[in-house]
Amino acid sequence: MTEPAALWIVRHGESTANIAAERARSSGAEAVPRTERDADVPLSPAGEEQARATGRWFAALPPERRPQVALTSPYLRARRTGELALAGSGLPLRRDERLRDRDLGVFDGLTPHGVRVRHPDEHERRDRLGKFYHRPPGGEAWTDVALRLRSVLADLRHDHAGQRVVIFGHDALVFLLCYLFQGLTEEELMALGRKHVIANCSITSWSADEFGRLRLDGFNEVGHLTATGAQPTGDDAARYAI
Repeated sequence: MTEPAALWIVRHGESTANIAAERARSSGAEAVPRTERDADVPLSPAGEEQARATGRWFAALPPERRPQVALTSPYLRARRTGELALAGSGLPLRRDERLRDRDLGVFDGLTPHGVRVRHPDEHERRDRLGKFYHRPPGGEAWTDVALRLRSVLADLRHDHAGQRVVIFGHDALVFLLCYLFQGLTEEELMALGRKHVIANCSITSWSADEFGRLRLDGFNEVGHLTATGAQPTGDDAARYAI
């Protein structure tokens, strides 16, 4: 087997920026009030409880089905989600900068309305090129993030074939892992993004079939949150996403 035996990706819990972004978009603001770097945005209290609920779900799995390898984006909101979810498990959490969120460059911290107002030419260029290939000045295209993920997956196949791996990361990573594992086209990926918002602390998972190929088991699942009293949340209006 060249693939991991199983792979889960958990989007980080609700962050303070998620809350601020929704308020900014609802009020028609151009920018999200935020003092810290994107990398330093913390979890909200609700986000911390979501992470603990996720940890209880993993702990309830039979030992032979629990993760054996844990990776995280170095961004605080993802790292803290992993720390809380794995607390008491004894499983070390390894940071990997390739799992960071998409860099939005000059769009960072702006609402979609703010992008249209402050960068009309770039907004028009984005519409012309398509969201998948457009790279905001100073930022990344979706294809750039896909290249990072291809590198991570190559390492997992080399170092952790046949093992169970959990990743704590961001909504862009969830969409792009679906793109890579399921062989989606650009059009199919964009349609998936229009249909779904990746919920905070949702779990998307794959497992290897009899031929060693990873098959989707669950997408954007939040039953582990509602079952324990934690409330799923999800929108992130600060991101100029799919």
